[in-house]
Amino acid sequence: MKRLAALALGAAFVVVPASPAQALPDGLALTPPMGFNNWNATGCAIDEKLIKDTADIFVAQGLKDAGYQYVNIDDCWAAPQRDAAGRLTHHPERFPSGIKAVADYVHSKGLKLGIYTSAGTQTCAKTMPGGLDHEEIDAQTFADWGVDYLKYDNCNNENRPALERYTKMRDALKKTGRQIVFSICEWGQNKPWEWGADIG
Repeated sequence: MKRLAALALGAAFVVVPASPAQALPDGLALTPPMGFNNWNATGCAIDEKLIKDTADIFVAQGLKDAGYQYVNIDDCWAAPQRDAAGRLTHHPERFPSGIKAVADYVHSKGLKLGIYTSAGTQTCAKTMPGGLDHEEIDAQTFADWGVDYLKYDNCNNENRPALERYTKMRDALKKTGRQIVFSICEWGQNKPWEWGADIG
């Protein structure tokens, strides 16, 4: 049976077929990505042990077999400053082994690693630099680490147009050559339903 949508036209309703959702032709996120993001459970209380333990639980409890594949690290994973080359680096106490080592561990379990940053000058928790005007170097850093998913938030964005900011990161991710799911975390302030389908 076709899905139907009702449109209000004055006092009458007209029933028209709804357009089916369309994935981008890159083969990613053909169905909604399933996994775990730590933010609502732990906030900034995050470290590499929690991420590795989460991967272990996915396997041991059958979540992997049920289709849960993304173990995502949210805010507070990075050092407060970029390194001398302008790259993001891991927080030395929370992720002493580095993000690539964590990604390698998650991948060894047959799972995928996600990471977080913001399309602004700082992340939402203001603990680490954001990606604004660093899109290419950040995307390449994530690709070099083996990241499979990027949650890109909307904090501290200097009132720069959302479409511009999210498009720049999309293009930077594509340029790396690594397949990385791009998750737009924009909150609806800039009507992402009008442009997000071609960006995220």
